[in-house]
Amino acid sequence: MIFRGTAPALVTPFTTNDTVDTESFCKLIDRQIASGADAIVILGTTGENSTIWPHERARLVEHSIAHVDGRVPVVVGTGNNSTAESIVFSRQAAAADADGLLVVGPYYNKPTQEGFAAHVKAIAEAADCPIIMYNVPGRTSFNVTAATTISIAEQVPQVQGIKEASGDLAQITDVIRGRPANLAVYSGDDEMTYPMLALGGDGVISVVSNVVPKAMGRLVNAGLAGAWGDARQHHFELLNSMRACFIETNPLPIKALLANMGLIGPRLRLPLVPLTEGSWPALERAFQIAFAMEDAA
Repeated sequence: MIFRGTAPALVTPFTTNDTVDTESFCKLIDRQIASGADAIVILGTTGENSTIWPHERARLVEHSIAHVDGRVPVVVGTGNNSTAESIVFSRQAAAADADGLLVVGPYYNKPTQEGFAAHVKAIAEAADCPIIMYNVPGRTSFNVTAATTISIAEQVPQVQGIKEASGDLAQITDVIRGRPANLAVYSGDDEMTYPMLALGGDGVISVVSNVVPKAMGRLVNAGLAGAWGDARQHHFELLNSMRACFIETNPLPIKALLANMGLIGPRLRLPLVPLTEGSWPALERAFQIAFAMEDAA
């Protein structure tokens, strides 16, 4: 298992000149580690992975791993809709001493279950690094079934986890019930974290923890400790903020909040555009309780 607990799916900050803002990125990393993050996930969906140039990626991976300096595991998003390119990115991350690779289901291609399995196996054979599969049908337009997840984990020991963002609790239940001992199951949807922990899940790769890492960590730690009353209370307290992270396309809301906090600049890369002005009041209201929890933690 690469980690157990809470790992932020970190945003990637950009400068006004549209370059990667490594200085702000390192400050985000330090804030997360100081707040108790159990791992750091970079270059995932929230990190605008699909618009990061290869040369930027290589530099950001090396810089991030060096900056973390072993304080927590670093998981790098290396999957995309090209197996060959995913292998290149995975080898680069492994060579930079990443602790894990986050391999998303190929988007646009809509592979069969056998195609996804072959995709993961090819990456595992090419890059000597643990893998967390990432099932997010809302982004990829295809679902990795419980049977496929379990089969891959049984056949490829290098696969040590899955980030499950299908939103299908029955499917997630089947994964947790049937998984081999080597497979950690992480929530890929903040709102599903509490029920997944109750089923025996191992934590979350989180969007909301970009802004309120201590508060999200309290929820997860309570669940992992079996303190279900406390975990349920934290879940309800964070629920509005979890949902507000998707009031518009992720990562628009979470980047708007971080920019308002002075932690990053507001820049996104096209085709993403800034949060619409009309969404800001609802976003701000939704985070009132979450910010109070963060301050109290």
